[in-house]
Amino acid sequence: MASIGEVAVAITLLVLTVQGFLVLGRLECEKLPIEFCAFSVSSSGARCVLEKEYSLFDRSIYNCKSSAIMAEKRREWIESEKCLRICGLQRMSVGMSIDDINEYSEFSSKLCSDKCQSSCPNVADLYPTLTSNGGLYLPHLCEVHDKRSRRLVLQNESGSGSDVDNEHEDMLVAAPTPSPMMINALTPSPTMNVPMFGPTPAIIDALTPAPTMGVD
Repeated sequence: MASIGEVAVAITLLVLTVQGFLVLGRLECEKLPIEFCAFSVSSSGARCVLEKEYSLFDRSIYNCKSSAIMAEKRREWIESEKCLRICGLQRMSVGMSIDDINEYSEFSSKLCSDKCQSSCPNVADLYPTLTSNGGLYLPHLCEVHDKRSRRLVLQNESGSGSDVDNEHEDMLVAAPTPSPMMINALTPSPTMNVPMFGPTPAIIDALTPAPTMGVD
């Protein structure tokens, strides 16, 4: 296992190599060390992309190539380790994918953070372009992730979301207890017993047919 001193020496040599490219002439993706390929921008403005291939013996072979994606504001740019850490990126990232942005994760959280968007202009310029090419809108995705992050924080603070559920239950309007006046108003009145009067003697006489008289 390499010591810290050996790693520091190796990084210094790589930095000197990159600076040598910039001093001698144009920065070309194909001539960059693979350790500095991802998220770099050539002199022409083309963004560099790290590609991974396999040999006949299944050995991984990495190549740095120019992509068709152009940087809008940056030229001859090597992304710093600080911005890679702030934005949740990896130096040896292969390709340019936005699959991890759709889902809420540590990477999407760091990428959408104000610190990344304000302190790392190269990254802030790259990912809106990638998402728009994929039919997505990065500010909208970041807004969705931010809402979910706040909801998770509330659930953790409230104990697995129990208090959050109680809050929603408190917002429900309970049916009021009816007052005695309301009960009286809603209670149907008792039916009155109306006496049934029979027909009068005069009506009976009028309706009774007269007896037939016999003829002698």
